[in-house]
Amino acid sequence: MHRFTAETSLPHPVREVFDWHTRPGAIRRLLPPWEPVTVAQEAPDLTEGAEAILRLAGAPASIAPRWVARHTGLEPPHEFTDVQISGPFDSWRHRHVFDAEEGGTGLRDEVSYQLPLGAAGELAAGQVQARLRRMFAYRHRQLADDLAAHAAAGGPPLTVAVAGASGLIGQALAAFLTTGGHRVIRLVRRTPRVPDEVYWDPERASLDPAALRSADAVVNLAGAPIAGRFTHAHKDAVRRSRILGTGLLARTLVTLRREGAGPRVFVSGSAIGYYGADRGAERVDEESGPGTDFLATLVREWEAAAGPAREAGVRVVQVRTGVVQSPAGGMLHYQLPQFLAAAGGRLGPGDQWLSWVSIDDIVGIFHHALTNDEVSGAVNGVAPAPVTNASYTATLAGVLHRPAVLPVPAFAPRLLFGGEGANLTVLASQNVHPDVLARTGYRFRQPDLESCLRHVLGRT
Repeated sequence: MHRFTAETSLPHPVREVFDWHTRPGAIRRLLPPWEPVTVAQEAPDLTEGAEAILRLAGAPASIAPRWVARHTGLEPPHEFTDVQISGPFDSWRHRHVFDAEEGGTGLRDEVSYQLPLGAAGELAAGQVQARLRRMFAYRHRQLADDLAAHAAAGGPPLTVAVAGASGLIGQALAAFLTTGGHRVIRLVRRTPRVPDEVYWDPERASLDPAALRSADAVVNLAGAPIAGRFTHAHKDAVRRSRILGTGLLARTLVTLRREGAGPRVFVSGSAIGYYGADRGAERVDEESGPGTDFLATLVREWEAAAGPAREAGVRVVQVRTGVVQSPAGGMLHYQLPQFLAAAGGRLGPGDQWLSWVSIDDIVGIFHHALTNDEVSGAVNGVAPAPVTNASYTATLAGVLHRPAVLPVPAFAPRLLFGGEGANLTVLASQNVHPDVLARTGYRFRQPDLESCLRHVLGRT
């Protein structure tokens, strides 16, 4: 039997730390994004017998290997235990212990496990211990930062309706909000399966205003993926999915405000594409003018679709999101295998500017927009330290301890995405700065690229 223990101290009361773990979304907030698994089922609570199920990411759900863990030993607010029912280990037992200490809480994770395959499995014992150290370092950092963000925001629990909650940002934001004690209503385009799901269909302008009457705020993250060949059909899908959805939500809020009811805050996704793809090294902030290319025109229309809500007295925030960094999706997800194989390198000339943001900070920025009444209008959802592509390449390679000597010529992404698609996305140069966030007091969790990549890749 192998044993592993990880400890941390948190400047929060035991009840607050324990309660965070009892809420929906905790497993999603603690699951390292580099692990090749996804949450198939969250346990409804920590009561005896409640089960959580993880499965291998990327494999069909019907055949993907599963890891089933059952809760037991609940003694609130001091401990609970997870026991593997089926999964990759011969046995696995994880005891979570919460002790009151001066100034806050001592959290101790005690893991005991038996490796599979007998003597052959024991050959991997050192690698498993190293993997557990990475995992629990990430978990403790996530927990500390999430608790600090909620404590700093203060205020009463909110009910937040989220469109696009199944996407990369949406999943992370919903889990962050629910673990913080807020209620999330998910807008879905299928038959709702649970009470906190609401059907909507932007193409048919279908959304019952009554479903949002109890909400304090709406977050709109819905939209078809931008990456791809910019064919007429692709561009039309990207445009319609954003403008129709935003317009429908805005009109719904107008209807509710006329009745003196409904959400008072509307935080809608937007993009730094507003500024145009070819700004070179020019410093760009929220006061900078728009570009003229397809994405710039689209973003202007997208933001304009929220106008009726603003005119009705709703506080409207449009988060112009940069290039989100997470191995679970987006740019980093696609680049990571190439760099791990020591085949990474700068893209094109390498002097194009990349305005990036960590997945945890884009979640934090949306939270900041929801809870800070000073925030209104356009907000650049980017880190304060943009980098050139050459610098990004060198930093990622350094974090991974890999060389980066194989540059990718500019014609390669143009072959993949077409000339327009490549020029507006992977070859774009945008040196964007978050001046509104600085002015309204947002504190970045990962303000520089290296700290961001080390955290999301578990390379601290």
